[in-house]
Amino acid sequence: MNNPNQPLQLLGGISASEFLQHYWHKKPLLIKNAIPGFTGLLSPDELAGLACEEEVQSRIVEEIKGKWYASHGPFEESDFANLPEKPDPKHRWTLLVQSVNHHLPEAAELLSQFNFIPHARLDDLMVSYAPDGGGVGPHFDSYDVFLLQGQGKRLWRISEQTDLSLVEGAPLRILKNFDTAQEWLVEAGDLLYLPPHLAHWGIAVTDGDTDCMTYSIGFRAPKVHELVTEFLGFMQDKLNQDANALPGIYQDADLTPQEHPAQIGSSMVSKVAEILKTIQWSEQHVADFLGSYLSEPKPDIFFEPNKKMSLRKFNENLLQHGISLDLKSQMLFTQQYFYLNGEAISAAGQAASLLTALADYRMLTSDDIAQAGEVDSAFIEQLHGWYLAGYLYFN
Repeated sequence: MNNPNQPLQLLGGISASEFLQHYWHKKPLLIKNAIPGFTGLLSPDELAGLACEEEVQSRIVEEIKGKWYASHGPFEESDFANLPEKPDPKHRWTLLVQSVNHHLPEAAELLSQFNFIPHARLDDLMVSYAPDGGGVGPHFDSYDVFLLQGQGKRLWRISEQTDLSLVEGAPLRILKNFDTAQEWLVEAGDLLYLPPHLAHWGIAVTDGDTDCMTYSIGFRAPKVHELVTEFLGFMQDKLNQDANALPGIYQDADLTPQEHPAQIGSSMVSKVAEILKTIQWSEQHVADFLGSYLSEPKPDIFFEPNKKMSLRKFNENLLQHGISLDLKSQMLFTQQYFYLNGEAISAAGQAASLLTALADYRMLTSDDIAQAGEVDSAFIEQLHGWYLAGYLYFN
């Protein structure tokens, strides 16, 4: 990233270093006019169109006479026709569309403004639409989030309450007894950062004839139990790949008679405990696990393979146009190891420099490649394979 001590308008004139030290994971921050002139990236009709597509995750949340309902996409046009167009205090609703950055280049560009947070922590960009009064009710999240206001306005209420009792029977984790401590009315271009577990409640406010659209930049926070479970599975695969990692069989040449044949003797427990102690992992094992795990596509993500292209033709196009990561691709690295959509490779020299730039900026221009000079043919072959898989496309 650029100078971490440089003041950023996005953060209200404080630097990335100051934000991380004083706010990240600690307390909320409201930045008025964080992105001047920002009114959104797409219209309500365009967002509804995305919600009708098969590969897009979306929800409609409704509050009807005090009861909550949720339905999941893909939706039909008729689903929206059945919703009230004008504000109705007895029937409020909101549309939520996940991972808009996987489908809209402008959304991916917006996320690049938050590069002071590592890519490994980024989850997605969710966009919500709601007429007056709409929202998902008072709740709390287990992750950090930036809430950027597009068109319209939204009233945000926050609370540091400890009462986490929930509305019974609701399809969402809606807090039953919300106690407002602060509230802010945000307008287009305003940005609100909220740390994990801070209760909040966003209520759409119609600005004239303009309904509310909010852009939520969410950051991934895996549960510790999930990390442990996935890492143990990763290590099991590693041990299975290396047949010599745990040689031999269980032995008990010193076996002695025991009173109860059904009892698992303390000697056997001790011997197996000693065997298990031989299973060790290094920080590189942990790095490999994180690279593969955090770049692995979610179950709902699929890549469309590109048309077959010879390696020679691919190299010509690469030199002429450069290449970019597909919007759904996630690329991370640790030292000389690079991870793209769960796949791991190692690289050195110019190839490593180019892959680092590709991971950081999600693209390589033709000038980047030309200035790198001659690179290992294996690097070009790797890019070629990723291109055929649909992980990359030409600029």
